[in-house]
Amino acid sequence: MPRGTIPPHGSEARYKGTRNGSRPPCRCASCVRGNRLAGIRRERVRLAGGSNLIPVPVLATHINTLIDSGMSQCGIARIAGVSQSTISNIVAGKLRSCLRSKGERILAVRPATIDDQSNKPALGSARRLQALYAIGHGGTAIAARFDIHRSTVGQIINGRYGEVNGFIAVQVREIYAAMSGSPGSSVNALRRARQEGWAPPAAWDDDRLDDPQARPDWTGYCGTDRGWWTHRQQHIPVCEACDQAHTQWKADHAHLPRTEFMHRLNASRASASFRGVAVAQDGRELLAQGYSHEQAAARLGISTDYLHVELRRHPAPGESEAA
Repeated sequence: MPRGTIPPHGSEARYKGTRNGSRPPCRCASCVRGNRLAGIRRERVRLAGGSNLIPVPVLATHINTLIDSGMSQCGIARIAGVSQSTISNIVAGKLRSCLRSKGERILAVRPATIDDQSNKPALGSARRLQALYAIGHGGTAIAARFDIHRSTVGQIINGRYGEVNGFIAVQVREIYAAMSGSPGSSVNALRRARQEGWAPPAAWDDDRLDDPQARPDWTGYCGTDRGWWTHRQQHIPVCEACDQAHTQWKADHAHLPRTEFMHRLNASRASASFRGVAVAQDGRELLAQGYSHEQAAARLGISTDYLHVELRRHPAPGESEAA
């Protein structure tokens, strides 16, 4: 198990203590029983013709597979409940064999298993912080509310880190959960996000922020020609997926006569106008949950004025009569 961790009562390791005497042996009833059961298990393996040792080459092959999947030696040791030196010595070939109890725990570790202390790709953290910038939360405001340095926010958001440690990744998740539901007041953050094309929280599926294959959906139709027109109508910088979709749409319709081409083009532009209905519906749902108009607009990734316009343009049943 990791260095400094005291084995639990009822384990053979707690019963025996350490060789250097730094942790005395425990002779409580639970530890005595645990030591006796461990001896019985070893004897059963011996009588069955097996060995209480596992060859190091078997473990070394498995550990190298885990490392190739992106895991570190420390991470493997934590998950397996062994010391990091055990993993290191196995990889370096300094051991000839390993106790079966330890070896089986090492072999049970699956590739790409990441715990909260392991280093993680910085992509998800960068996307979360960039999304906060997109709704007006600058680095100073983020650092002021949480135990994270302003320079760390800047390094992550600028893509300077390929990985962040687990502690930072967890902090950024907590920051995002706490601040993504309401707009900030930093004009500089909004300007920077617009220049860089950073997507707001509403454009992301929160469960896929760490997925390298995920892309923000700014309009609800990104990746389609309708999405391209929605970008233009809402004055949102056109994303790459929509730009490609619009280019492909024009190529697919280039063979049509000019009159027919323009008819199809106008129909495609008109289809984007239905986005306002969805904005009004989503906005009302957020308002019913207790969000303010500003907070609802921030969650939807639109301006408060645009939300007001669509709410008036598409009133809910009964609203117009009440007005």
